[in-house]
Amino acid sequence: MCQQSFNQALLDFLHASPTPYHAVKNMSDILDANGFQKLLEGESWSLKSKGRYYVTRNDASIVAFCIGDHNKGMRMVGAHTDSPCLKVKPQPEITKHNYLQLGVEVYGGALLTPWFDRDLSLAGRVQYLSTDNILTSQLINFEKAIAVIPNLAIHLNREANKKHSVNPQTDIPPILFPMAKNEKVNFKDTLKQQLISQGNKDCQDVMAFDLSFYDVNRPAIIGLRDDFIASARLDNLLSTYVGLYALINHKDGDATALLVSNDHEEVGSQSATGAQGPFLKNVLERIVGTGERLTQVMSRSMLISTDNAHGIHPNYNSRHDSNHGPIINKGVVLKSNANQRYASNDETISLFTLLSQKVNAPVQHFVTRTDLGCGSTIGPLTASMLGLKTLDVGLPTFAMHSIRELAGTKDAYELVTILNEFFQLRELPF
Repeated sequence: MCQQSFNQALLDFLHASPTPYHAVKNMSDILDANGFQKLLEGESWSLKSKGRYYVTRNDASIVAFCIGDHNKGMRMVGAHTDSPCLKVKPQPEITKHNYLQLGVEVYGGALLTPWFDRDLSLAGRVQYLSTDNILTSQLINFEKAIAVIPNLAIHLNREANKKHSVNPQTDIPPILFPMAKNEKVNFKDTLKQQLISQGNKDCQDVMAFDLSFYDVNRPAIIGLRDDFIASARLDNLLSTYVGLYALINHKDGDATALLVSNDHEEVGSQSATGAQGPFLKNVLERIVGTGERLTQVMSRSMLISTDNAHGIHPNYNSRHDSNHGPIINKGVVLKSNANQRYASNDETISLFTLLSQKVNAPVQHFVTRTDLGCGSTIGPLTASMLGLKTLDVGLPTFAMHSIRELAGTKDAYELVTILNEFFQLRELPF
């Protein structure tokens, strides 16, 4: 697949994946179509040499792998399925001045101001009681724009361009529609009707839900010379898709190749499905064994944690260290931090650099300014849990954690070529 075809498939994946649930469903469909066999955690596994498998947890985290020689270790790529967003509260109905609004919580470190004046839809997972009195789980997606968070006109807030703060409790509940006189709305009834319209005619009562608002504006290639990918959820479905694409195109390497994409990275990863939870370790123990055997395999293994990196913004270049300002479409970014917010070290950086040279792909370096705080990834969490060599890399991005982020049309495809070489490594040099 050429770069142009890859980018188009990436855009389609981003558009079809408004929530982690939808992302994992779409990944599962792609894996199914490429000969991977789905495993269930609650059943016994019978893994075969050269077999291709995947397993999900809570429909929002996924591990996929190609069985190789465990004595050669594992080549692992890590990412995450979640993104900052607005989640609907359990009892969300708000009525003010005859408008129906929904109360929301801010999930993760969202940049809130870009959420105003956007055409918003709603998607996620719903639990309902069927007409047979069976609890049933179903993905839901309204697809069309059903809500908006209007800005306050500048005539009513003359200081808006000088100082502007957002109160997440009072300023961001989306507006759905003006209500008729004496009209009462039960949000769960609305969900029931949507489920029925999607074909779930057995829906009797909606019991609970996990729903997020999202911008219906489609992902796009933009820029005068088509240099940019503009989309929601680039952090981190961009890396998730890159890792998935590299894995499905992996052919018969000596070592076991594995992709893990966890939910809940944006809120600390401390959950049953997050990188600080037991999901990956549970899977690894079922692949190679426990105790001493797992330790042996991990000593010959390596994880590349793939996430976004802050591209140097020409309007705000002072926010970067002058020697470490990644530029979009100038290569994959090697991320380092002396305080282990990233898990890279000299060994793993050297190996990745060597692999990139082999495929003639450029790399860049990112270190945050010493007087600024540094974010983190699943890399240090996974490294500390499993004791394996780890590298943190990213793709240069503008407006990280905005409702519309910006990355390059070249960088993701180049990362694929490097990960292909990584998966094929017969042995690690350290």
